[in-house]
Amino acid sequence: MEVRVNLTKLPVVSGKEVIKALSKIGYYVRDQKSSHVHLRHPHRKPLTIPYHDEIARGTLRAIIKEADLTVKEFMRLL
Repeated sequence: MEVRVNLTKLPVVSGKEVIKALSKIGYYVRDQKSSHVHLRHPHRKPLTIPYHDEIARGTLRAIIKEADLTVKEFMRLL
């Protein structure tokens, strides 16, 4: 039986905090449709961030992966 251990636990953060952290590496807000903010970057993939008070950890992990960051790198940006 294999047991997976999450070495870096993700915090519960808001959409506003995620956008602020990603802006530190060059992402900027392109537009917003309803509760989703579209971010752009000159050299990285575009991202869509839910502008909620709390972003689910699975969603946050997917955003971090799409931004081509590690969890550790993202934590430093917070």
